[in-house]
Amino acid sequence: MILWSVDGQELNMFKGHQSYVWGVSFSPDGTAIASASADNTIKIWWTPEREDLELLEGHSDDISSISFSPNGKMLASASNDNTVRIWSVGGQLLKVLRGHSGYVNSVSFSPDSRMLASASADNLVKLWSADGRELKTFRGHTSYINSVAFSPDGKTIASGGADNTIKLWSLDGQELRTLKGHSAPINRVVFSPDGRTIASASADNTVKLWSVDGQELRTLRGHSSFVNSVIFSPDGKLIASASADSTVKLWSVDGQELRTLRGHNGYVNSVSFSPDSRMIASASADNTIKLWSVDGLELKTFRGTTVR
Repeated sequence: MILWSVDGQELNMFKGHQSYVWGVSFSPDGTAIASASADNTIKIWWTPEREDLELLEGHSDDISSISFSPNGKMLASASNDNTVRIWSVGGQLLKVLRGHSGYVNSVSFSPDSRMLASASADNLVKLWSADGRELKTFRGHTSYINSVAFSPDGKTIASGGADNTIKLWSLDGQELRTLKGHSAPINRVVFSPDGRTIASASADNTVKLWSVDGQELRTLRGHSSFVNSVIFSPDGKLIASASADSTVKLWSVDGQELRTLRGHNGYVNSVSFSPDSRMIASASADNTIKLWSVDGLELKTFRGTTVR
Protein backbone atom coordinates (compact mmCIF):
# COMPACT_ATOMS: atom_id res chain seq x y z
CA MET A 1 0.00 0.00 0.00
CA ILE A 2 1.27 3.49 -0.81
CA LEU A 3 0.20 6.75 0.81
CA TRP A 4 0.13 9.88 -1.34
CA SER A 5 -0.63 13.56 -0.90
CA VAL A 6 -3.03 15.16 -3.33
CA ASP A 7 -0.09 17.17 -4.70
CA GLY A 8 1.70 13.93 -5.55
CA GLN A 9 4.20 13.55 -2.71
CA GLU A 10 4.84 10.00 -1.54
CA LEU A 11 4.91 9.67 2.24
CA ASN A 12 5.24 6.02 3.13
CA MET A 13 5.19 2.55 1.66
CA PHE A 14 3.63 -0.31 3.61
CA LYS A 15 4.94 -3.80 2.90
CA GLY A 16 3.73 -7.03 4.37
CA HIS A 17 1.48 -8.74 1.83
CA GLN A 18 3.03 -11.65 -0.04
CA SER A 19 1.06 -11.14 -3.25
CA TYR A 20 -1.03 -8.60 -5.17
CA VAL A 21 -3.01 -6.13 -3.10
CA TRP A 22 -6.48 -5.92 -4.65
CA GLY A 23 -8.30 -3.59 -2.30
CA VAL A 24 -7.66 -0.77 0.16
CA SER A 25 -10.01 1.27 2.35
CA PHE A 26 -9.73 3.92 5.03
CA SER A 27 -11.82 3.42 8.16
CA PRO A 28 -14.62 5.98 8.61
CA ASP A 29 -12.74 7.72 11.43
CA GLY A 30 -9.44 7.72 9.54
CA THR A 31 -7.55 5.80 12.22
CA ALA A 32 -6.94 2.66 10.16
CA ILE A 33 -6.42 1.40 6.64
CA ALA A 34 -7.50 -2.09 5.60
CA SER A 35 -5.95 -3.93 2.67
CA ALA A 36 -7.09 -7.08 0.86
CA SER A 37 -4.68 -9.35 -0.97
CA ALA A 38 -4.19 -12.32 -3.25
CA ASP A 39 -2.29 -13.88 -0.33
CA ASN A 40 -5.80 -14.59 1.11
CA THR A 41 -5.33 -12.19 4.02
CA ILE A 42 -6.62 -8.83 5.21
CA LYS A 43 -4.32 -6.47 7.04
CA ILE A 44 -5.48 -3.54 9.13
CA TRP A 45 -2.80 -0.89 9.42
CA TRP A 46 -3.38 1.42 12.38
CA THR A 47 -2.28 5.01 12.71
CA PRO A 48 1.14 5.68 14.27
CA GLU A 49 -0.46 6.21 17.68
CA ARG A 50 -1.12 2.46 17.95
CA GLU A 51 1.81 1.02 16.01
CA ASP A 52 0.17 -2.42 15.71
CA LEU A 53 -1.17 -4.47 12.83
CA GLU A 54 -4.22 -6.74 12.64
CA LEU A 55 -4.05 -9.83 10.42
CA LEU A 56 -7.38 -11.37 9.39
CA GLU A 57 -7.21 -14.89 8.02
CA GLY A 58 -9.94 -17.30 6.91
CA HIS A 59 -10.57 -16.88 3.20
CA SER A 60 -9.25 -19.72 1.04
CA ASP A 61 -8.63 -17.65 -2.11
CA ASP A 62 -7.85 -14.12 -3.29
CA ILE A 63 -9.63 -11.33 -1.42
CA SER A 64 -10.81 -8.92 -4.09
CA SER A 65 -12.64 -6.20 -2.16
CA ILE A 66 -12.90 -4.79 1.33
CA SER A 67 -15.31 -2.33 2.91
CA PHE A 68 -15.65 -0.77 6.36
CA SER A 69 -19.15 -0.31 7.69
CA PRO A 70 -20.00 3.40 7.99
CA ASN A 71 -20.43 3.02 11.75
CA GLY A 72 -16.81 1.80 11.93
CA LYS A 73 -17.65 -1.41 13.80
CA MET A 74 -17.37 -3.99 11.01
CA LEU A 75 -15.37 -4.91 7.96
CA ALA A 76 -16.66 -6.93 5.00
CA SER A 77 -14.46 -8.83 2.57
CA ALA A 78 -15.28 -10.38 -0.82
CA SER A 79 -13.29 -13.33 -2.11
CA ASN A 80 -12.66 -15.68 -4.99
CA ASP A 81 -13.71 -18.46 -2.58
CA ASN A 82 -17.30 -17.37 -3.44
CA THR A 83 -17.99 -15.97 0.03
CA VAL A 84 -18.35 -12.67 1.84
CA ARG A 85 -17.02 -12.50 5.37
CA ILE A 86 -17.99 -9.99 8.02
CA TRP A 87 -15.40 -9.20 10.69
CA SER A 88 -15.24 -7.00 13.74
CA VAL A 89 -12.68 -4.26 13.36
CA GLY A 90 -10.75 -6.05 16.08
CA GLY A 91 -10.34 -9.05 13.79
CA GLN A 92 -13.05 -11.44 14.99
CA LEU A 93 -14.93 -13.32 12.28
CA LEU A 94 -18.64 -12.59 12.77
CA LYS A 95 -20.37 -14.14 9.74
CA VAL A 96 -19.66 -16.02 6.51
CA LEU A 97 -22.16 -15.22 3.76
CA ARG A 98 -22.65 -18.09 1.31
CA GLY A 99 -24.93 -17.95 -1.70
CA HIS A 100 -22.89 -16.87 -4.70
CA SER A 101 -21.76 -19.57 -7.13
CA GLY A 102 -18.82 -17.58 -8.50
CA TYR A 103 -16.04 -15.26 -7.38
CA VAL A 104 -17.33 -12.38 -5.25
CA ASN A 105 -15.70 -9.28 -6.70
CA SER A 106 -17.11 -6.44 -4.64
CA VAL A 107 -18.89 -5.69 -1.38
CA SER A 108 -20.47 -2.48 -0.06
CA PHE A 109 -22.24 -1.57 3.19
CA SER A 110 -25.40 0.50 3.26
CA PRO A 111 -25.04 3.96 4.85
CA ASP A 112 -26.80 2.81 8.03
CA SER A 113 -24.51 -0.28 8.29
CA ARG A 114 -27.53 -2.58 8.51
CA MET A 115 -27.16 -4.18 5.05
CA LEU A 116 -24.50 -5.00 2.52
CA ALA A 117 -24.51 -5.73 -1.19
CA SER A 118 -22.22 -8.13 -3.02
CA ALA A 119 -21.36 -8.48 -6.71
CA SER A 120 -20.22 -11.74 -8.26
CA ALA A 121 -18.91 -13.54 -11.32
CA ASP A 122 -22.19 -15.49 -11.22
CA ASN A 123 -23.77 -12.33 -12.80
CA LEU A 124 -25.73 -11.59 -9.63
CA VAL A 125 -25.94 -8.87 -7.02
CA LYS A 126 -27.10 -10.04 -3.61
CA LEU A 127 -28.41 -7.97 -0.73
CA TRP A 128 -27.74 -9.21 2.81
CA SER A 129 -28.53 -8.10 6.31
CA ALA A 130 -25.48 -7.34 8.44
CA ASP A 131 -26.34 -10.38 10.57
CA GLY A 132 -25.89 -12.64 7.55
CA ARG A 133 -29.38 -13.18 6.13
CA GLU A 134 -29.76 -13.14 2.35
CA LEU A 135 -32.49 -10.61 1.58
CA LYS A 136 -32.66 -10.29 -2.21
CA THR A 137 -31.00 -11.34 -5.47
CA PHE A 138 -30.78 -8.86 -8.34
CA ARG A 139 -30.76 -10.39 -11.84
CA GLY A 140 -30.14 -8.46 -15.04
CA HIS A 141 -26.47 -8.37 -15.93
CA THR A 142 -25.44 -10.74 -18.72
CA SER A 143 -21.85 -11.20 -17.58
CA TYR A 144 -19.81 -11.11 -14.39
CA ILE A 145 -20.23 -8.12 -12.09
CA ASN A 146 -17.12 -6.36 -10.83
CA SER A 147 -18.47 -3.63 -8.57
CA VAL A 148 -21.40 -2.68 -6.39
CA ALA A 149 -22.13 0.49 -4.41
CA PHE A 150 -24.89 1.99 -2.28
CA SER A 151 -26.10 5.52 -2.88
CA PRO A 152 -25.53 7.92 0.06
CA ASP A 153 -29.24 7.90 0.92
CA GLY A 154 -29.27 4.10 0.97
CA LYS A 155 -32.17 3.83 -1.47
CA THR A 156 -30.32 2.78 -4.64
CA ILE A 157 -27.65 0.24 -5.53
CA ALA A 158 -25.36 0.63 -8.54
CA SER A 159 -23.57 -2.30 -10.17
CA GLY A 160 -21.00 -2.41 -12.95
CA GLY A 161 -20.19 -5.44 -15.04
CA ALA A 162 -18.33 -7.11 -17.85
CA ASP A 163 -21.38 -6.60 -20.06
CA ASN A 164 -20.08 -2.98 -20.28
CA THR A 165 -23.11 -1.61 -18.44
CA ILE A 166 -23.98 0.03 -15.15
CA LYS A 167 -27.31 -0.86 -13.62
CA LEU A 168 -29.23 1.01 -10.94
CA TRP A 169 -31.54 -0.93 -8.66
CA SER A 170 -34.09 -0.25 -5.95
CA LEU A 171 -33.63 -2.23 -2.75
CA ASP A 172 -36.54 -4.51 -3.65
CA GLY A 173 -34.58 -5.75 -6.68
CA GLN A 174 -36.26 -3.68 -9.38
CA GLU A 175 -33.95 -2.58 -12.17
CA LEU A 176 -34.38 1.18 -12.46
CA ARG A 177 -32.17 1.95 -15.45
CA THR A 178 -29.13 0.81 -17.42
CA LEU A 179 -26.27 3.16 -18.27
CA LYS A 180 -24.46 2.40 -21.51
CA GLY A 181 -21.43 4.15 -22.97
CA HIS A 182 -18.30 2.23 -22.06
CA SER A 183 -16.78 -0.05 -24.69
CA ALA A 184 -15.22 -2.53 -22.24
CA PRO A 185 -15.99 -4.03 -18.81
CA ILE A 186 -16.83 -1.77 -15.89
CA ASN A 187 -14.32 -2.35 -13.09
CA ARG A 188 -15.65 0.06 -10.48
CA VAL A 189 -18.72 2.20 -9.87
CA VAL A 190 -19.22 4.77 -7.09
CA PHE A 191 -21.62 7.52 -6.09
CA SER A 192 -20.56 11.07 -5.32
CA PRO A 193 -21.02 12.15 -1.68
CA ASP A 194 -24.13 14.16 -2.58
CA GLY A 195 -25.59 11.20 -4.47
CA ARG A 196 -26.15 13.18 -7.67
CA THR A 197 -23.31 11.74 -9.76
CA ILE A 198 -21.97 8.28 -10.53
CA ALA A 199 -18.39 7.61 -11.60
CA SER A 200 -17.41 4.46 -13.47
CA ALA A 201 -13.95 3.06 -14.17
CA SER A 202 -13.54 0.85 -17.20
CA ALA A 203 -11.16 -1.41 -19.08
CA ASP A 204 -11.62 0.99 -22.02
CA ASN A 205 -9.03 3.19 -20.19
CA THR A 206 -11.58 5.86 -19.21
CA VAL A 207 -13.61 7.13 -16.30
CA LYS A 208 -17.12 8.33 -17.06
CA LEU A 209 -19.34 10.58 -14.98
CA TRP A 210 -23.10 10.14 -15.09
CA SER A 211 -26.12 11.81 -13.56
CA VAL A 212 -28.24 9.45 -11.47
CA ASP A 213 -31.00 9.71 -14.06
CA GLY A 214 -28.65 8.03 -16.56
CA GLN A 215 -27.27 10.94 -18.56
CA GLU A 216 -23.58 10.69 -19.49
CA LEU A 217 -21.96 13.92 -18.31
CA ARG A 218 -18.30 13.62 -19.34
CA THR A 219 -15.45 11.21 -20.05
CA LEU A 220 -12.10 11.46 -18.26
CA ARG A 221 -9.28 10.42 -20.59
CA GLY A 222 -5.63 10.19 -19.65
CA HIS A 223 -4.82 6.69 -18.48
CA SER A 224 -2.99 4.48 -20.97
CA SER A 225 -4.41 1.18 -19.71
CA PHE A 226 -7.39 -0.29 -17.83
CA VAL A 227 -8.87 1.89 -15.10
CA ASN A 228 -9.39 -0.44 -12.17
CA SER A 229 -10.81 1.88 -9.54
CA VAL A 230 -12.32 5.32 -9.07
CA ILE A 231 -13.48 7.25 -6.01
CA PHE A 232 -14.76 10.68 -5.04
CA SER A 233 -13.13 12.54 -2.16
CA PRO A 234 -15.47 12.81 0.83
CA ASP A 235 -15.66 16.59 0.39
CA GLY A 236 -16.81 16.04 -3.19
CA LYS A 237 -14.08 18.20 -4.74
CA LEU A 238 -11.78 15.56 -6.25
CA ILE A 239 -11.83 12.25 -8.08
CA ALA A 240 -9.02 9.70 -7.90
CA SER A 241 -8.55 6.88 -10.40
CA ALA A 242 -6.24 3.87 -10.31
CA SER A 243 -4.98 2.14 -13.42
CA ALA A 244 -3.11 -0.80 -14.86
CA ASP A 245 -0.69 1.82 -16.22
CA SER A 246 0.76 1.84 -12.65
CA THR A 247 -0.46 5.35 -11.85
CA VAL A 248 -3.08 7.13 -9.81
CA LYS A 249 -4.61 10.24 -11.36
CA LEU A 250 -6.37 13.09 -9.61
CA TRP A 251 -9.14 14.98 -11.36
CA SER A 252 -11.43 17.86 -10.58
CA VAL A 253 -15.10 16.92 -10.54
CA ASP A 254 -15.55 18.83 -13.82
CA GLY A 255 -13.14 16.38 -15.49
CA GLN A 256 -9.86 18.31 -15.52
CA GLU A 257 -6.76 16.17 -14.95
CA LEU A 258 -4.84 17.74 -12.05
CA ARG A 259 -1.84 15.46 -11.49
CA THR A 260 -0.46 11.94 -11.84
CA LEU A 261 0.94 9.99 -8.90
CA ARG A 262 3.80 7.70 -9.92
CA GLY A 263 5.62 5.21 -7.75
CA HIS A 264 3.99 1.80 -8.09
CA ASN A 265 5.71 -0.89 -10.16
CA GLY A 266 2.57 -2.80 -11.07
CA TYR A 267 -1.12 -2.40 -11.77
CA VAL A 268 -2.84 -0.08 -9.30
CA ASN A 269 -5.97 -1.96 -8.33
CA SER A 270 -7.70 0.19 -5.74
CA VAL A 271 -7.69 3.71 -4.34
CA SER A 272 -9.25 5.26 -1.22
CA PHE A 273 -9.48 8.77 0.22
CA SER A 274 -9.09 9.48 3.91
CA PRO A 275 -12.26 10.85 5.55
CA ASP A 276 -10.80 14.37 5.66
CA SER A 277 -9.97 14.21 1.91
CA ARG A 278 -6.29 15.00 2.67
CA MET A 279 -4.74 11.60 1.93
CA ILE A 280 -4.99 8.86 -0.66
CA ALA A 281 -4.13 5.18 -0.25
CA SER A 282 -3.47 3.02 -3.30
CA ALA A 283 -3.14 -0.75 -3.57
CA SER A 284 -1.06 -2.43 -6.25
CA ALA A 285 -0.03 -5.65 -7.92
CA ASP A 286 3.50 -4.78 -6.78
CA ASN A 287 2.34 -6.16 -3.37
CA THR A 288 2.42 -2.72 -1.74
CA ILE A 289 0.15 0.04 -0.50
CA LYS A 290 1.30 3.63 -0.87
CA LEU A 291 0.13 6.52 1.25
CA TRP A 292 0.57 10.25 0.65
CA SER A 293 -0.48 13.26 2.70
CA VAL A 294 -2.02 16.34 1.15
CA ASP A 295 -0.19 18.69 3.49
CA GLY A 296 3.19 16.96 2.99
CA LEU A 297 3.58 15.53 6.50
CA GLU A 298 5.37 12.20 6.60
CA LEU A 299 3.55 9.55 8.59
CA LYS A 300 5.25 7.50 11.26
CA THR A 301 6.85 4.20 10.28
CA PHE A 302 4.89 1.04 11.06
CA ARG A 303 7.61 -1.04 12.69
CA GLY A 304 8.61 -4.18 10.87
CA THR A 305 6.18 -3.62 8.01
CA THR A 306 6.75 -0.09 6.78
CA VAL A 307 9.60 1.22 4.68
CA ARG A 308 10.23 4.93 4.26
